Amino acid sequence: VQLQASGGGLVQAGGSLRLSCAASGGTFRRYGMGWFRQAPGREREAVAAFNWSGDSIYTNSVKGRFTISRDNDKKTMYLQMNSLKFEDTAVYYCAADAFGPGSLRPDDYQYWGQGTLVTVSS
Repeated sequence: VQLQASGGGLVQAGGSLRLSCAASGGTFRRYGMGWFRQAPGREREAVAAFNWSGDSIYTNSVKGRFTISRDNDKKTMYLQMNSLKFEDTAVYYCAADAFGPGSLRPDDYQYWGQGTLVTVSS
């Protein structure tokens, strides 16, 4: 499975961005999928995840602001990010879990995209 994340950029605080993660290879609809991020000097952390049943889960800091979605026909996952804050600045990665339901644990994922940089100016 290859994953390609895109959609990052520079945005002012309070603004919005939509990230995309396009998958190729594998059976996308059967994968748990997730978004993670890593800020400079910090460990990779979970943002949101989506399992094949359609259930989504979010880390507390993004609840109510970010929305994860997926289009299985297009083999693409999205992350709509609204009300962005300076602390959301990070490289955002998408990941696929081919063997499980998807979770907020990075170690559960076998496939990772290359990351897309989101910079929020204060």
